[in-house]
Amino acid sequence: MELNRLEVYKISREISKTAWNVYREMGNDVKFSIGQQFIRAVDSVGANIAEGYGRYHYLDSVKFYYNARGSLWESKHWVELLYERHFISGETYSQVSERLNTLGVKLNNFISSVKNRATNNHK
Repeated sequence: MELNRLEVYKISREISKTAWNVYREMGNDVKFSIGQQFIRAVDSVGANIAEGYGRYHYLDSVKFYYNARGSLWESKHWVELLYERHFISGETYSQVSERLNTLGVKLNNFISSVKNRATNNHK
């Protein structure tokens, strides 16, 4: 399977597109304080999924998938701060938060399936 067909990767890319649109609308002062951290965290989710997917050994892969999960939680933090500080609308907050929550569940399931396949292959 190609990376672009992997559901968790596709969702992470969708979230990155939305995050980029949010970032582009920010003033420079916000971009340089909270905006850059927000966009880096969001983009890091997909980047870690991609890197893990390209690894040969499942333990290497899972490590990057865990990193992706950490970046996902960081992304949740930043989107909450953006909303609390009135830099994004309630609609944008709900949309991004919902997608991050969906990705979190799917990423956990994906990690479990990778670990299960690895365990079954070593029996």
